[in-house]
Amino acid sequence: MLKQSYLSNIGVQVVIAMIIGALVGWGMGDGAAIFAPLGTIFISLVKMLVIPLVLVSIVAGAASLGNSPSAGKIGLGTFGFFLVTSGIAVALALVMGVVFQPGAGVDFAGHGQDLMTVTAEQGQVPGAIDTLIGMIPTNVFESLNGGNILQILVFSIFFGIALTKVKGDGAKPIISGLNTTVDAFVWMINCVMIIAPIGVFGLMADSVGTFGFQALEVVFKLFAVFVAAILIYGFIFFPLMVKLFSKVSARQFISAMKKPQVMALSTASSMATLPVNMETCEQDLGVSKATTSFVLPLGATINMSGNAIYYGLVAMFFAQMYNIDLTMTAYIAIILTSTLGAIGQAGVPGPSFLVVAVLLAAGIPIDGLPLLFALDRVFDMIRTSLNITGDAACAIIMDRFSPEKST
Repeated sequence: MLKQSYLSNIGVQVVIAMIIGALVGWGMGDGAAIFAPLGTIFISLVKMLVIPLVLVSIVAGAASLGNSPSAGKIGLGTFGFFLVTSGIAVALALVMGVVFQPGAGVDFAGHGQDLMTVTAEQGQVPGAIDTLIGMIPTNVFESLNGGNILQILVFSIFFGIALTKVKGDGAKPIISGLNTTVDAFVWMINCVMIIAPIGVFGLMADSVGTFGFQALEVVFKLFAVFVAAILIYGFIFFPLMVKLFSKVSARQFISAMKKPQVMALSTASSMATLPVNMETCEQDLGVSKATTSFVLPLGATINMSGNAIYYGLVAMFFAQMYNIDLTMTAYIAIILTSTLGAIGQAGVPGPSFLVVAVLLAAGIPIDGLPLLFALDRVFDMIRTSLNITGDAACAIIMDRFSPEKST
């Protein structure tokens, strides 16, 4: 009976699907691409629901928080948490890069050729003014159609706060309807999650079959140091933050996060994991609906601690490979570019060209990047699991200021 209950757990099913998918991909090689549509269908179904879910949940969350004196604390605290933890993540990556020297003695000759052309233009990061202007939608429906998450966030927060300023009780039916709509979207997501193991199997089989494990041998030390840094941040730093600044224990946090972490690991998408993370925070960690609806969609867009660790380590890796002695100015450039540049990174899987900007900022050649882009799916799975862990940690800590907890 216990065994049957254990196997019926969606998290367990996803892990089993990942293992089977990896084995099938390894055995079939390029032929495993026939399973790719299974993963594509699953991700497409999730994307179909995520954009409207983000819109409605942030409007509802901002409306629920908007009239409370703690709204400003939660908003500023959330942005501050994401910025500081991302900065610390890059610093950790640089320290581990100095200690373990992942790029020392690595030779890329004969590897990574013709995989992808990397140019400096791909790493261009918009300036502060351009980024600010780009966050403001001129047509919110166009933003929704194009999936521009930052513009959707700006409109949603603005509209949610506006609802709290409506005189009388006129806005109450709308806010109630928004909360009901969020519940409906969560139900739809739960239906899609039924086929998650099938979709994950397709994603893993295609990914392993296409790239195999051979390419990983060349950068194995980088991969090992990267995983170690992720484990330190995900299982020591964030749980410690939760323990120190909330009433949730570190053990409870680590245990509850297994399900969303497995989903993030398999889909490599913060957005695809968002509904599962929201459900975990509300039901298993006791976070209020208002805080969950506001913090988690925001985090899925701009909180990238896992990416920050990756950017820092890759910079160290190539600097050591090319025997470049980095100056303090270069280290500061890496930290600033990695931390600030991660804001606005899409919460969907795919190669991140921000690493090009990080290398250019520190004066490091970008010639060897194509091999890492070929392996980006593997790195993305791992860093996404840390990103969503940071989102949940922030929601738990910020929830102490929620109207429901303050009364």
